[in-house]
Amino acid sequence: MIPQSKIDEIVNAAHIEEVVGDYVRLKKRGANLTGLCPFHNEKTPSFSVSPAKGIYKCFGCGKAGNSVNFIMEHDSLGYIEALRSLAERYRIDWPQQENVNIDQERALRSEKESLQILNNWTADYFELQLWESEEGKNIGLSYFEERGFRQDIIRKFKLGYSHDSWDHYTNAAGQQQFNAELLLKGGLAKQNDSGKLYDAYRGRVMFVIHNSLGKVIAFAGRQLKKDDKSAKYVNSPETLLYHKSNELYGLFFAKNAIRQNDFVYLVEGYTDVISMHQAGVEHVVASSGTSLTENQIRLLKRHTDNVTVLYDGDTAGIKASLRGIDMLLEQGMNVKVLLFPDGEDPDSYAKKLGAQAFQQFLQQEARDFILFKVKLLLQDAAHDPLKKAQVTRDIVESISKIPDGIKRMAFIRECATLLEMNEPLLIAELNKSRNGFLTQKEKEWIATEPKEIPHSEELAQILADAPRFEQEHYIIKLLLQHGYKPCEGYQHVAEFILHKIETDEVHFEHEIMRLFLNEFKQITLQSLPFTTETFTQHSNPIISSAAAGLLAVMHEMSARWVSKYDIIMDHPDDMFMKDIASGLLYLEKHHLNKLLMQVQQELKQAQENKKDEDLNLNMEVYKLLKDKQQQLSLKIGAVVLH
Repeated sequence: MIPQSKIDEIVNAAHIEEVVGDYVRLKKRGANLTGLCPFHNEKTPSFSVSPAKGIYKCFGCGKAGNSVNFIMEHDSLGYIEALRSLAERYRIDWPQQENVNIDQERALRSEKESLQILNNWTADYFELQLWESEEGKNIGLSYFEERGFRQDIIRKFKLGYSHDSWDHYTNAAGQQQFNAELLLKGGLAKQNDSGKLYDAYRGRVMFVIHNSLGKVIAFAGRQLKKDDKSAKYVNSPETLLYHKSNELYGLFFAKNAIRQNDFVYLVEGYTDVISMHQAGVEHVVASSGTSLTENQIRLLKRHTDNVTVLYDGDTAGIKASLRGIDMLLEQGMNVKVLLFPDGEDPDSYAKKLGAQAFQQFLQQEARDFILFKVKLLLQDAAHDPLKKAQVTRDIVESISKIPDGIKRMAFIRECATLLEMNEPLLIAELNKSRNGFLTQKEKEWIATEPKEIPHSEELAQILADAPRFEQEHYIIKLLLQHGYKPCEGYQHVAEFILHKIETDEVHFEHEIMRLFLNEFKQITLQSLPFTTETFTQHSNPIISSAAAGLLAVMHEMSARWVSKYDIIMDHPDDMFMKDIASGLLYLEKHHLNKLLMQVQQELKQAQENKKDEDLNLNMEVYKLLKDKQQQLSLKIGAVVLH
């Protein structure tokens, strides 16, 4: 069995727009992407991809799902083969053993989902304090505005504030039923010697760290007190959600702009990213003060091969980061460098020049990295032949990292002129370096595949038979959208809906809808945390594909269906309980209609067979059902004629 953690890693890496984009030419349309469906012949695009939800849906043939479902369907692969194919594409190691402790895997998944729910709430909490508390407005908001950040930019990046209090946050989290262990694991609270919890980010402005899918995975808090001896920044620890070496700050906000411009700016800090966005430059990410890692470079390479590294005027800092740029070259990236004037950085210089002049500066001042490095290191070598020899070796070592032979030779020729060296000598030195330069070998796949999960043809028919099962579809869609949300008197909205269905003795007919219902029942019985992604990225491809189909249809209901089949259109998110109440009423009405049809058939048979006893009994049942239908219709607002 493949560990759930490994499945999560693959699914999170395999962005739906990238996977589908390898097979389908996609065009931007609002928040989604559209193209011609690869699963049936069509001239007008009906195939839609939602990067935010991680799903695709064809409104022509009905096929839907996540990245794994797409590879399964397109390449005719089983579930495990599709996972393995995506793991290979994204250079994710396949597990070498499959003797996995199921209970341990389930516990890890539960903890991961609990951390996600906590992080989502915490981001909203810090943002609320910034905008609505007096302390937050006077200190936190004032700080950001003094830095020159506009309010729309502050809201875009969900900047926040943590009160300068011992336990303001931990008390609020406790009231939301988040336990101490979870707060400690998330790095949001600390514990003193007596076991008392206290806030980890007291008196700091807060930066929210999103992963490339937009999920809140970590936080960073900047100190504001000048006499504070604590660290300038306090960052989230490594968690099940957050591995610092695998993330780039701002990538979620930069993805589209990176692809449109086909290059990315790489900066150091959070405020550099935010200032550049404010200046109209959105294709920018930050390494968040850490040395660049291979995983971060691979993350960039999914979006572009071209990167411009921005440096402030600190020469020592530039030299310390040169190794990271060699790693960019080694991954086949085309690297440029831009140096800011002394004492300036992207944040300060963007504010100093203004948006238009800053953008012009970025376009005009970028230089190829190899040539930049030659000039930088030659400044120290001066006329010292020993230093110049070391500089030459250093430059050639960087050139040797470039996989493309033509590019390597082009830089060798340029450097021979700049270094005033013989070109054949540099080539000889390059060959020495290349002999020791080995590409990373692919690791051998070692795994015995478990039993395949069958891919049902019924998935494409989920919406084709919508008139018959639409009420059941709608309830499951509500469970997917809102089931995890709080509900007074219940664990969550899902438990409330399940209770109502059971109380009204409503039975689902659609096989896959019953599968969803059972999943929600198990989650509720075991008090497991969950989100919408628990289902759209489910390890059972039947569930993930069906979930994608149900969610993707949200804004595709025709006016004819709405009136003919009593379909309730979605309200704004803060009114979702009205959708649920209406949906349950219509489901009960649909169930009553079926019962009435059955009783009418039995009445007809009793009359034909002249069985008075059965006739009288069925007539009583019929009257009871009609009365209940009348009451229900009054609640809905319709009138049923006897």
